[in-house]
Amino acid sequence: MNDRIRVAVLGRNGRMGSEAVRAVEDAPDLELVAALGRGDDLQDVVDAGAQVVVDLTVPSATRENVRFAVAHGLHAVVGTTGWHDDALAQLRDQLAEAPGTGVLIAPNFAVGAVLAMKFSELAAAFFDSVEIVELHHPRKLDAPSGTASRTAELVGRSRERAGRGASPDATESDPLGARGADVAGVHVHSVRLQGLVAHQETLLGNTGEQLTLRHDSFDRVSFMTGVLLGVRSVAEHPGLTVGLDGYMDLGL
Repeated sequence: MNDRIRVAVLGRNGRMGSEAVRAVEDAPDLELVAALGRGDDLQDVVDAGAQVVVDLTVPSATRENVRFAVAHGLHAVVGTTGWHDDALAQLRDQLAEAPGTGVLIAPNFAVGAVLAMKFSELAAAFFDSVEIVELHHPRKLDAPSGTASRTAELVGRSRERAGRGASPDATESDPLGARGADVAGVHVHSVRLQGLVAHQETLLGNTGEQLTLRHDSFDRVSFMTGVLLGVRSVAEHPGLTVGLDGYMDLGL
């Protein structure tokens, strides 16, 4: 009997999607039953008998892709950004009507990046200042990155729980936005540079000391460990999970 998990990949022609196709094909416990590109019919995923859909498309398409998957009782593992609070709320409402169906939305599938986010969250309660710098290739469509935004949200909540106020900053004039985006009270700076893949630093400071937490992905294969973890685990986590750490036993 074939007990392999049947997987469909959306975004097969993209940089992440093509890596995911190879990773699923190489995994002995998974079976790639469909790989769709732009303009392909989502019904092909259902007709192929997929159990899990991996969405690595673009922000303009991901919501409809996941809505379709949940409507057809398919689990979804999502690495596409563009999921803001209202979209997440709508997805939770849909999942409430689909008991047993799981969706994982992960800002980053690299295990090291997930750990760096968690370490940033823990450290933020103990430092006066915190800022985030994310560095990516120039073909990236969004800024700040989903990973940086998620990190800032975690850091902001951690500082709020610890009773810490805003990072000290005497800036009174910034007409060109040099201080970066404000995400959950944390300044986030985006760099787009040829030759980069995906990199992020969380900079934390106290008087007389600095802690830097940095993660580097030099190749998109680094994300596949997390993608495969998501595919193998999503059926065990009904409802919506945001962040790969929800599937990792970090003991924290």
